[in-house]
Amino acid sequence: MSEAERAEKMDAVLQTGLDFAGRWFSPEELSLIVELSRDFPSLSLTELSSTVCELLAWRRPNGKLKYKECRAFLEQLRANGLVSLPALRKTAPNRPRAIAATAQSDANAPLAGSVGDFLPLRLQLVEGGSNLSSLWNEFVDRYHYLRFRVPFGANLRYVVESERYPGQYLACLLFSSPAWKMAPRDEWIGWNPEQRERNLQYVVSNSRFLILPWVSVRGLASKILSLAARRLPQDWQRLYGYRPLLLETLVDSSRFRGTSY
Repeated sequence: MSEAERAEKMDAVLQTGLDFAGRWFSPEELSLIVELSRDFPSLSLTELSSTVCELLAWRRPNGKLKYKECRAFLEQLRANGLVSLPALRKTAPNRPRAIAATAQSDANAPLAGSVGDFLPLRLQLVEGGSNLSSLWNEFVDRYHYLRFRVPFGANLRYVVESERYPGQYLACLLFSSPAWKMAPRDEWIGWNPEQRERNLQYVVSNSRFLILPWVSVRGLASKILSLAARRLPQDWQRLYGYRPLLLETLVDSSRFRGTSY
């Protein structure tokens, strides 16, 4: 894109506004972002994101800033050439792209039977920065066909174990922010764009579900999903300040039948 084309595109956006992740940024708000990045070039990307969130009142229902979403928005603006942002330093080193597999995620001895042999099941919430967090990342990156990706926006992770076999993990789950647009879901709900923008936060996506490959237990997947559907709303309410109303997922029909859902 030439400088003239970039300038023309930027002018058009600054006149009409821009939508990102369900939030509409007015021309005035976009102009403010441009001014902040120009007037405070020493701010880190995280600091600039937090400042933009504060000034534009971009918050979650529990009052916390949506700085992760804002950070992604700033990076998109810069990458697309829609807004001229300075080179922004980061306060922390980049997260490594590859997750090193260690012995802690090596395959265990095969587990087989029916779900009744392993009840009660325990869903353990995975907190960031813990040893369990690194284990969850390794399991998913090593054994899930989509591998590990840093989740965007609000999210919760769980590991599943049997109380009869403490420390013997059976599965991993990730729940995260939903797709902005999904035709089958939006048609099923029957909402218009304004209603979707207002209420999409009440939808949560089950974006990873991994039964560990050495586990072959009849009825396990359905039981885990049943427990998660009851557990997740209270955890989400506690951490993010609102209670989800709908869970969604996508199933690759070339790989799975999706009968557990």
